[in-house]
Amino acid sequence: MAGDRRLSRPDSSLPDWEVPDTTYRPIPIVWFTGALLAQMVTLTAIFLLFSRLDAAYTSAIAGVATGVIGAWTWRRGMSKAATGWKIATIAMLVAVLALVLLSVSGRL
Repeated sequence: MAGDRRLSRPDSSLPDWEVPDTTYRPIPIVWFTGALLAQMVTLTAIFLLFSRLDAAYTSAIAGVATGVIGAWTWRRGMSKAATGWKIATIAMLVAVLALVLLSVSGRL
């Protein structure tokens, strides 16, 4: 059927120029990782920029930034992901925010 060529795809009846598996399908790990990296960079910058202010201001700004990143992640597609990915994303966002809140607690 394919001659001397070895085709490893199950749809070998399609012409050689047709590759049906090359469409982009976003996956939740991309949204999860994007949220993690965005939050790490943003909260690090907030922590450093507002290090001279009261801890309440830094905590509030970090909380708002985390909420914005969470909303951005949900709009990107996490709202359609499996429940496990949603739980993991929320847990990660809360855990990273908790680390920032713990680190500024000495300034209270």
